[in-house]
Amino acid sequence: MTIKRLETGPRMSQAVIHGNMVYLAGVVADDPKAPVAEQTRQILARIDKLLAAAGTDKSKLITANIWLSDISTFAEMNSVWDKWVSPGNTPARATVQSALAAPDYKVEIMVTAALD
Repeated sequence: MTIKRLETGPRMSQAVIHGNMVYLAGVVADDPKAPVAEQTRQILARIDKLLAAAGTDKSKLITANIWLSDISTFAEMNSVWDKWVSPGNTPARATVQSALAAPDYKVEIMVTAALD
């Protein structure tokens, strides 16, 4: 089987396709100064673009891992997630509190999706 990488850099690829699966790297907001809801919107828009580039979409999500810098923002993040996720096609998901790569980032999301 071949491995295809999208948006490959010296440290990581934004997406890796292997077999009938696409694995996304953790995605953070373009504007780390934005509030949690806006960071979540930016991240999910970026995930949509990466999934489309890989040949799939959010209706094929298998798993999602979400990191919040402050778990008290769980409801704020979910208010955006719940409007975005494909009804009836929700992935297995975990959400935890964690320090993120830079102090302004409040949300990071990583997903895996099927291609067929």
